[in-house]
Amino acid sequence: MGTKLSRREFLGQSAGAGALCGGLAPARALGANDRIRVGAIGTGGRCRGLMNLLKKLPGNELVAVCDVYEPNLLKAAGVAGAAARQYRDYRAVLDSKEIDAVVIGSPDHWHKQMTIDAVRAGKDVYVEKPVSHSIAEGVELVRAVEASGRVVQTGTQQRSWEHFIRGKQIVDSGKLGQVTFVRAWWFQNYAAAGAPKELALDKLDRKQWLGPAPDQELTPMKVVWWRWYWDFGGGALTDLMTHWIDVVHWYMETPAPTSALTSGRRYVLGWECPDTITCVLDYPKNYSVTYHGTMASSIDDGGLEIRGTKGTMKLDRQQLAVYAEGGELIGRKAEQEPETVIKSRGDGTLDHLKNFLDCARSRKAPTADIRVAHEAARAAHLGNLSLREGRRVNWNAQQERVEG
Repeated sequence: MGTKLSRREFLGQSAGAGALCGGLAPARALGANDRIRVGAIGTGGRCRGLMNLLKKLPGNELVAVCDVYEPNLLKAAGVAGAAARQYRDYRAVLDSKEIDAVVIGSPDHWHKQMTIDAVRAGKDVYVEKPVSHSIAEGVELVRAVEASGRVVQTGTQQRSWEHFIRGKQIVDSGKLGQVTFVRAWWFQNYAAAGAPKELALDKLDRKQWLGPAPDQELTPMKVVWWRWYWDFGGGALTDLMTHWIDVVHWYMETPAPTSALTSGRRYVLGWECPDTITCVLDYPKNYSVTYHGTMASSIDDGGLEIRGTKGTMKLDRQQLAVYAEGGELIGRKAEQEPETVIKSRGDGTLDHLKNFLDCARSRKAPTADIRVAHEAARAAHLGNLSLREGRRVNWNAQQERVEG
């Protein structure tokens, strides 16, 4: 994968490239009262959700929508309003001088190229997770973004979510003692939804949708549930574990695992990726993480447990709770009352988008920058590599390569 550069060394070598883009200056100078003109690219359900949240925030205007599937394009136009221009090729969006920033909600296999093209066109970017479809793509993406001077916010919104921020403060305080084990999970029930309804495939630009993926027949299953096909996504680890492993990296300040071991099977659903999976990641600082989940049961949703010698923190998107150890040799039979509970005040995505807009004006680094997003995606890619090769994968962080 080439010679590793530190962040400082790389930025020093790329200073000339950044200067060509005007350093950290935006494509146009934004005054305090100027509206940030936003284009939406890849306007499926998630992107339209982001668009609806942007409409709640001041200081921005949705001026363009782009999709290669006409029904999604028309739905997005309905969200953005009649004044927004409609595009079918994202490169035309990037060519427009009337657009300052883009929100990218395309399938995963397009994230790297769309983001690189956007920053090279002088646009600031909000891109959904995972930011890459492979480790090599992530390396390329970090280099391009950090050389560009653009603001790139990535879609791991827990970093802007108030009770997750409080959780980081609790871990840093030492209240949990020495952390040795983190358990993460996510349960969703795709099986209950049944097969996706027929799509109007005649209204889909198949070549544009496939993009860098191998040429193949597209079916409603692939287009709707693309996350579960290797050519377009990476299953549960890139879709769901990425969120939680980013929190672990943030809390524990360990950006890379030393090894990954994954087991998974398709028991119920007819896509390529496993519907039931367990991934074990070992980390420096002497702790391990397990992620497990199934896409055929939704009870308990998703969450994290961070277990230390003095206490355990349990957190999800609704609340955070801390349980103190009492010195018992064997676990309590009854559920212990938490000594600390912090409730969520709503979806952190709104604050995450606000942080993006604020940074587009101030030119400060966003809460979830491209480097931490690459690190979270890398852990998921290592887990998938272990699954597909049927072996434990060891990661050499110094040389940034898989051992063996």
